[in-house]
Amino acid sequence: MHNYPADLTFVLVPGLRDHVEDHWQTHLQKELPRSVTVPPLEHDKLSRVARVQALVETLDSVEGPVVLVAHSAGVITTLHWATQFSRPIRGALLATPADLDEPLPEGYPAQSQLQSNGWTPVPRAALPFPAILAASRNDPLARFESMEQRAGDWGARLVDLGEVGHLNPAAGYGRWDGVHALLGELARP
Repeated sequence: MHNYPADLTFVLVPGLRDHVEDHWQTHLQKELPRSVTVPPLEHDKLSRVARVQALVETLDSVEGPVVLVAHSAGVITTLHWATQFSRPIRGALLATPADLDEPLPEGYPAQSQLQSNGWTPVPRAALPFPAILAASRNDPLARFESMEQRAGDWGARLVDLGEVGHLNPAAGYGRWDGVHALLGELARP
């Protein structure tokens, strides 16, 4: 079992595909004593404003210290939230963010869709809380070199995950064993 502070809540911020059964965030929520996932959107699923508002509402429902646990476009949601809102955050794990400023592979939203829905440009300002950016060397949604630059922009510590694709079930990853070491680092007061 992991020894997290009893008053700490982990807020999971999923990407555009929302809840995926065998995703590491889904497994993680079951393992964490106090966690909540930002709920999927019923409408306007590609709206950045709606996703940021869902994060605001989720955070408003939580008392005490928070660690954000974001994946893919959930990282970008977190960045946009941080530029507009203020709330004490103990830290954030930014796992394999999608580089929405670059064209995504087929099957993902086009640049024009992302721009018209408010996702781009992706914020580059330093985050007002500690963050760890966990990046993959062979992520189809972001070049590792771009993530090295973003870690510097956002003031995040970069963790090289090696070749884990997009760290999702499609890349062969369900449970992510290394996540607890990173969360333990962020959970410390």
